[in-house]
Amino acid sequence: MMIDRASKHPAGRVPSTRPLRPLFIMSLLALVAGCGDEGKRHAAHLPVTVAVAEKRDAPYIIMASGTVEARHTAAISGPVGGTLQKVLFREGDDVTEGQPLFQIDPRPFQAALDQAIASQARDQAQAVSAHSNAVRSEALAEQSLIAKQDLDASVANDEASQAAVRADSALVATARLNLEYCTVRAPIAGRTGKLLMHVGDLVKANSPDLPMVIINEMRPILVRFAVPQSDLPALMSHRESNPSVFVNRGGSDSTWIEGHLTFIDNAVDQATGTVLLKAEFENRDGALWPGAFVNARLHLFTEHDMTLIPSPAVVNSQSGTFVYVVAPDSSVSMRLVHVDRAYDDWSVIRDGLEPGERVVTDGQLRLIPGSTVYWKDAVGAPSSGAAAAAAGGAGAGATGGRK
Repeated sequence: MMIDRASKHPAGRVPSTRPLRPLFIMSLLALVAGCGDEGKRHAAHLPVTVAVAEKRDAPYIIMASGTVEARHTAAISGPVGGTLQKVLFREGDDVTEGQPLFQIDPRPFQAALDQAIASQARDQAQAVSAHSNAVRSEALAEQSLIAKQDLDASVANDEASQAAVRADSALVATARLNLEYCTVRAPIAGRTGKLLMHVGDLVKANSPDLPMVIINEMRPILVRFAVPQSDLPALMSHRESNPSVFVNRGGSDSTWIEGHLTFIDNAVDQATGTVLLKAEFENRDGALWPGAFVNARLHLFTEHDMTLIPSPAVVNSQSGTFVYVVAPDSSVSMRLVHVDRAYDDWSVIRDGLEPGERVVTDGQLRLIPGSTVYWKDAVGAPSSGAAAAAAGGAGAGATGGRK
């Protein structure tokens, strides 16, 4: 039985699938190949951030954490005992040296002074009489009218009376001094703390364990901090230059306050391997407060014309410290460098790198020697070369660097 295939399809609509299959396969292969080429182009140009090695002055700065402390602290206790009668300041006030702070009940000491004065007057009168007797006894002894023993007794009585007068004078001075001590004065200028004794309390004489108030000298003020013993040679060689110390209270306060180094301890702390230092600050505005924690920067000296790069460019590995250097054709190479030290966000390169060379500061993990890169500027905006590389344009590897 013969079947007419043409009768099943209208004229002009007979499908011809065979010729379409090779065209479809070729188009699909071309599409896959194009995607592969695009992936290769993007993989060949890796995005990084770069910086230029600069020739700059490099301060030798030692960073540390410090504590503010008063240069002088006075725990005020009563020189004499008695009942606290008055408080002559408000706690937290700034006081001057010699300013009255407390008044202890003076009446017992006034009575003791009056008694001492009376005793001195009595002994003074007796001393005058004893001296007159001694003079008469000497005159009678010259005439052999009294015995030598009587003369000696008269002279001894005169000398004893004079000694009693001198002792009374000392007692009067002591009683007067105790009376003056009833007014307790500030031995140093500074800021008072909280009151530790109040009106009506019994003050014990010279009791350091029971102070009445504590005064801290605020101007000038000290900051104590410790540095590693490895910095001791540099410290000793530059201590005569009166090196500057800058402190910052941290947090939102970015103001650095300048002072100068005043003290280097004479021994290394064996427990921590550090050396204690102290710096003095004028603290005219009262910004530094005793007991506060601060960040300290000791500026010992400055080296000129050193090669500096941002610290994120430096990579530490088992084989040493290295950086990725960007060549003019935007390829990168790994180069070992000798980092002398770091300060702020910079690393001082002793050798291995020249000023003007570009180093990668971000994106090192994606790199291997020979990789081709394009980079962004400091704020993250692509450079013209970077945009060309991202678009897959020809020659992007050669123009990827900012000139």
